[in-house]
Amino acid sequence: MNIVEYTEFLVKSLVEDPDMIKVEEFKEDENTIIEVMVPEADMKYVIGKAGKNAHALRTLVYAYAYIHKMHKIKLNIEAF
Repeated sequence: MNIVEYTEFLVKSLVEDPDMIKVEEFKEDENTIIEVMVPEADMKYVIGKAGKNAHALRTLVYAYAYIHKMHKIKLNIEAF
């Protein structure tokens, strides 16, 4: 399981309509950007109360990257 599949698994477990989730990976020099696209209606589940779900999601993804000795990771959560 790579970091994109792991992130997709985590986000899909939070939302009501998991088929609409889209996760992409972009490389910039040494950095990796993981972009999560979520429908506007499901953003409340991903962000959570006071951003706690988003913070936990970022922590889990960063921990995965650290364990697998990946370079710097940035996680962007966007709505469509």
